[in-house]
Amino acid sequence: MQIIPMWAAISIQSGAGMILGVTLIGTLASQAALMLWSLVRRHGFERAQLQLARQRLELQVKTAQAQLKQVEQTKTLWSGLRKFRVIRKELECEDVYSFYLQPHDRKPLPIFKPGQYLTFQLDIPGQSKPIIRCYSLSDGPNHPEYYRVTIKREKAPPNRTDIPPGLASSYFCDQVNEGDLLSVKAPTGHFFLDMARATPVVLISGGVGITPMLSMANAILEGDSNREVWFFHGCRNRDEHIQKAYVEGLAANHTNFRLHVCYSRPGPEDAEGRDYQHPGRVAPELLKELLPSNNFEFFLCGNGAFMKSITDGLEAWGVPEKDVHFEAFGPATVKKKAATVIAPTSAAAIKITFSKSNQEFQWNREQANLLDFAREQGIKIDSGCCAGSCGSCVVAIKSGSVEYVKPPDAPPDDGCCLTCICKPKTDLILDA
Repeated sequence: MQIIPMWAAISIQSGAGMILGVTLIGTLASQAALMLWSLVRRHGFERAQLQLARQRLELQVKTAQAQLKQVEQTKTLWSGLRKFRVIRKELECEDVYSFYLQPHDRKPLPIFKPGQYLTFQLDIPGQSKPIIRCYSLSDGPNHPEYYRVTIKREKAPPNRTDIPPGLASSYFCDQVNEGDLLSVKAPTGHFFLDMARATPVVLISGGVGITPMLSMANAILEGDSNREVWFFHGCRNRDEHIQKAYVEGLAANHTNFRLHVCYSRPGPEDAEGRDYQHPGRVAPELLKELLPSNNFEFFLCGNGAFMKSITDGLEAWGVPEKDVHFEAFGPATVKKKAATVIAPTSAAAIKITFSKSNQEFQWNREQANLLDFAREQGIKIDSGCCAGSCGSCVVAIKSGSVEYVKPPDAPPDDGCCLTCICKPKTDLILDA
């Protein structure tokens, strides 16, 4: 039997104790580190939660402020006509002018919704009655000292000597000057950007359809919103490019503003990459190529063919109908599916009689409204907004009934209809 010396036993015990001590210290240190890491993580999580709560509160405050502005707006809206003085007339590009309008009574201006329009009652020399026309506000709502509209002269269609140039647009461009007074109705319209929301937006315009898009873009960028804006605009070339330098400045000075311009007929001096980004027209394929997803609110304004192409493309891309907002100008209009499927009360063909013209036609169920149908038959009916707001397309119903594709802003008198937003329900005799 081997006897271990005392000093060796003490050394072994001491070494074992040291190992045990180191292990114990290591374990305690690990536990302390884990506790510290857990505290740091919990503190970080709480900070992130506080930051999210603060952001939600800020969004709620902004939403409440925007809603309060809308309430205040209704208090300063005026009824009927109000006189405005043209304080500035500015040539934007070929056949396009901007008119800066100030109230003649010097009273405050309501803060309109970006995308809305003004209705003008024009006393044009040589006309037997006032002409009603609507033009989009083309600047943001944060300018309490003026309103601005931008108007393009409507030329006669090429090779159509039977169709005159635009009466109201020619009057504005040729005869309305600084210092003149105009009769104007308060801002209105259902096509507008909801400033209480933070959803990223895509603004798409063709030609003079850029005007409400300028209002929407300015409303976002002049505020403190970081809302993402994609701006697509199509025109022929630089000569017809409305607010070219200004919009390029927006793109240069705002990181949340992305600009894409298409020229369908570039001039010899137009350079791709400098004056425009894409040859051709704004098309659904371009949107799908450039946008990171279809999770946007889409706002569109242009002529009928342009609008139909884009809306059809967005529908095929799977964009929900509630996220597509549009306003068409000119005779053609674009109607959402929900607004076009109006079944007549019987399967029989409906007859439309225009008593003043002494003409009778069979109703075309593909037409969007009675105004478009009348134009197709060569029947003249006055019009303005083509949205059921201005009342200039009102026609008396001598027999029959109609139904509306959308509720009118102000219902017409009994026995009349707003032809721009209604379809026949039965055979009709119209006083037109």
